[in-house]
Amino acid sequence: MIENLLHKADVFIQENEDALFADIKRVVDIDSVQTEGKPGMPSGEGVAKALDTALEMARGFGLETKSVGGYMGVADLKGKSDKQIAVIAHLDVVPAGNGWNSDPFCMIEKDGYIIGRGTADDKGPAVVAMYAAKFLREQGVQLPYTLRLLFGTSEETGMEDVDHYLASEPQPAFCFTPDGEFPVGYGEKGGYGGKLISPKFDGNLVDFRGGVATNAVPDRAYAIVKADLAKLPAAERIELSAEGEGLVRVTGHGISGHAAMPEGTINAIGLVAGYLLDNSLVTPEEAKYLEMQRCLLSVTDGSTAGIAAADEVFTPLTCVGGTVAMEDGVITQTLDIRYPTSITPDEMRSGLDALAARGGAVFEPGAQRTPFYIEPTSPAIRTLIDTYNEVTGKNEKPFTMGGGTYARHFDCAVSFGMEEPKEPVPDFVGPMHGANEGVSKALVLRSLKIYIVALARLMELEL
Repeated sequence: MIENLLHKADVFIQENEDALFADIKRVVDIDSVQTEGKPGMPSGEGVAKALDTALEMARGFGLETKSVGGYMGVADLKGKSDKQIAVIAHLDVVPAGNGWNSDPFCMIEKDGYIIGRGTADDKGPAVVAMYAAKFLREQGVQLPYTLRLLFGTSEETGMEDVDHYLASEPQPAFCFTPDGEFPVGYGEKGGYGGKLISPKFDGNLVDFRGGVATNAVPDRAYAIVKADLAKLPAAERIELSAEGEGLVRVTGHGISGHAAMPEGTINAIGLVAGYLLDNSLVTPEEAKYLEMQRCLLSVTDGSTAGIAAADEVFTPLTCVGGTVAMEDGVITQTLDIRYPTSITPDEMRSGLDALAARGGAVFEPGAQRTPFYIEPTSPAIRTLIDTYNEVTGKNEKPFTMGGGTYARHFDCAVSFGMEEPKEPVPDFVGPMHGANEGVSKALVLRSLKIYIVALARLMELEL
């Protein structure tokens, strides 16, 4: 039976390949960064346009659609039972940021890759899920369970969309989100964040800004400082320019990436803070805060704040400073922390309070979420991992991760692709949340095959 299913999937993919990538481009080309909400558009006009486009696409595939207050889109392939197997993806994206070689909201194809904001996170996977539903519908047999596709609108900014959805809609029997890495993520670290707020300065610093999202390592930051440009030395990854009489703009060029996976990134905020300190461009009061800031951002494991942690379930804690802004002389540095079970929010608060005090600042805690994981030997997870290994010929095991996905909001849910972090990519392809975000067309097509087979097999389980 599996051989027949694989053959049918191969034929379907071959027949639908061009349409699949054309439809991914339709949604990627929409700027769906969250903006101020409007009636019926809680995440702004761009996200609402992306949601309308996705629901129109789903209706074209013969699915029954609706919008839950503009927070969540629903597309159903009705089964014999109202019990649901769900797939949830999101259509909002992080801001484009800097460093792109092409228009981030005009998807391009280059040497077997598609590039554009959302190709990997998470518009591409959302469209792939729709095509998996299209395949199942075209088989002409009513499924045992209802297949429900969910399209979120604020995953990148707090996931209020799924809270609104679950306030009126039932929990699925099982759910996966194609918003992580293959093979299967059965647990997610906790999340903790906040702000390091300086006292009001009236010294040499005129402005200090950087980053586009709290959950991304910033690749660009700048400070405007009172200084003589002619007397300032060059430095690696630092750009200097005149900003007016007696003022210099100091711009840092880092390497961006997702806050949950900061390996290989360089935080541009830390670069700027370091240059200002190394060249004595700030007052002693300002230097006190910047020293604390540079110390914190010099690593991504939280060790300089005394909060490094690890356990046997998750990878070690990560701590990233995503954005900085200066308003009326006050500097605010945001933090994004992904933590394992071996440390508590109270312990992190204590370490960050002490760090802030050394910088003459205060730490203001923000939102937090606890770590979660489900039993990796459950039949549903075994179905997903077995399907992945059979389609790819690999022998991978389920894992836990630092990224925060919709899965934690459901009673029984996991992340399931589409990323393949072990696969090398060319230099012109960037990561999710980074410049030149992209994914290989081969991975997209392979993921579609995996989702088709996995969903067909999930329908055979007793849920």
